[in-house]
Amino acid sequence: MQTKPLRIGTRGSPLALAQAHEARDRLMAAHGLSEDIFEIVVLSTKGDRITDRPLSAIGGKGLFTEELEAQLLSGELDFAVHSSKDMPTTLPDGLELSTFLPRADPRDAFIGRDVKKLADLPEGAVVGSSSLRRQALIRRLRPDIEVVLFRGSVQTRLRKLADGVVDGTFLANAGLKRLGMDDVATEVLSVRDFLPAPAQGAICIEQRSGDQRIGDLLAPVNDEDTAIAVSCERAFLAALDGSCRTPIAAYARCFNERISFSGMILTPDGATAHDIVTDGMRAEARKIGHWAGEQLKKRAGPGFFEDWT
Repeated sequence: MQTKPLRIGTRGSPLALAQAHEARDRLMAAHGLSEDIFEIVVLSTKGDRITDRPLSAIGGKGLFTEELEAQLLSGELDFAVHSSKDMPTTLPDGLELSTFLPRADPRDAFIGRDVKKLADLPEGAVVGSSSLRRQALIRRLRPDIEVVLFRGSVQTRLRKLADGVVDGTFLANAGLKRLGMDDVATEVLSVRDFLPAPAQGAICIEQRSGDQRIGDLLAPVNDEDTAIAVSCERAFLAALDGSCRTPIAAYARCFNERISFSGMILTPDGATAHDIVTDGMRAEARKIGHWAGEQLKKRAGPGFFEDWT
C-alpha cells in the first residue's frame, strides 16, 4: 500500500512541467492510479538560472540535471523526468535512464517574425539559437545571416522574437506540440535537411539503479522503439565524446526488427561537415551508433575537434 505520494522531480519551465505531467498521466492510466498518488516536485537548476552564457561556457548538459540527480540519490525524489536530449552520456553512479515515453516529432521548427522560411530571410538577418548544432546547421545553410546566442524558455524566446531582438529562431517541434503551441511554427524542417539533436523529441525517466519498486512502476509506460532508437543516438554521441561544446546531430528510427541511423558532425561555423547513414538489426542499436561515431572520428581526423572548446 502506497502511504505517501511518489515524488516526481522536474525542472520548472512550462515545457518541463508539461513533460512531467505527461509522464504522471501515463502512469496513472497504466496502473489505474489517482492523481494524489503523485507529487510533482519542481527544482531550479543552474542551467535554468544562468541564461546569459552558452551552456558550453558554464559546464554543459549536466547543468540541467545536477540538482535533480542529487535528490534522486538521496532518496528525496522517487524518479525524475527529463528531455532526453539534455542528458549527458555518462550518468552519476547509482542512476539510470530506465524509461522512455513514445517519441514525439523529432524535427526542428523555424519561427520567423516577418518571413515564414529560413530560406526567405534577407541577407544579414539575425537568427537566435542556444544550440551549437542549430547554429552550425543554420550557418551551413545560410552563411550570409548572423547567428546569435538565444537562451531561455520557449515563451521567453518567442517574446524576444516578437520584440524584434532577432528575425527568427528555432525550437524543437515536439516541445511546441507539448505546449499546444505548434501553430507558431512557420516552417518545420525535414530530418533530411536539418538533422535533429540526438534524442530530440523523447522524454526519459531517470531512477535509482536497482530500485525494483520504481522500475516495476515505470515499466508499463516504456516505449521500446523509442528506447532503442535513443540508445543508438546516445552511443553515437558517446563515441564522439559529445557535449554542449560539440555540434552533433543524429536520428535513428526502428522499422520492425531493423534500425536506420543518420549522424553528422560539424565545425561550429558550419563550413565543414561529415555525415553517415547506416542501418542494421535493432538488437545491435548501441553497436551501430558507436560504430558510426568511430567512423566519423576517423574520417574527420583529430584536427577537426581542436576548436571544440
